[in-house]
Amino acid sequence: MIYFNNVSKAYKDGLALDDITLKIVAGEFVSIIGHSGAGKTTLTRMIVADENPSQGTVFFESINVHELKSKDLTKLRRRIGVVFQDFKLLSNKTAYENIAFAMEAVGKTDEEIKSDVPHVLELVDLSSRLHHFPNQMSGGEQQRLAIARAIINQPELIIADEPTGNLDPINTHEIVQILKKINDLGTTVILATHNRGVIDSVGKRVVTMEKGKIIRDSKNGK
Repeated sequence: MIYFNNVSKAYKDGLALDDITLKIVAGEFVSIIGHSGAGKTTLTRMIVADENPSQGTVFFESINVHELKSKDLTKLRRRIGVVFQDFKLLSNKTAYENIAFAMEAVGKTDEEIKSDVPHVLELVDLSSRLHHFPNQMSGGEQQRLAIARAIINQPELIIADEPTGNLDPINTHEIVQILKKINDLGTTVILATHNRGVIDSVGKRVVTMEKGKIIRDSKNGK
């Protein structure tokens, strides 16, 4: 599904990625682990062309993502859901409206919105927060809402970049369980984290990065 072919990314202060070759198969749950500055975020941003490689190529299926025209890149990004550490929710919209807005952006009808939004909020255990604004919700609830927004348009891939970085252990466990549930339903999940406890609880493939390089790729990582 995703293939990094000898990808490097250079900045003025050094290499963020150093000759990365990596293949991720459709349906996998892959955790990318490493300390801050290891290159995890740069790697995931390459997939949606938020970063361009200094050398090498990144493929989504057979598509070189960095050769796409703007219109085609927009279509590709609709196949990918992204979950951020800082949530990036719309503060002036309720939980329902945050998700409805994401559906409106891709042309979904009012009927589809009314049908799908309650269902996805139930999936992330937020049915009782339907009409709450983000500032009326806990950090864990806000992150679950961000996940709901990321999956509402049924993407083929979810990229979660440090989604538990600001959460306590209980909420961290809940977020990981939701991501595992999404993966069980057939969606590919890429989780970037520095939290080794999260990796242990997932129990699936782990790619370890250090100083822009992949130093380990374990099928059932711990």
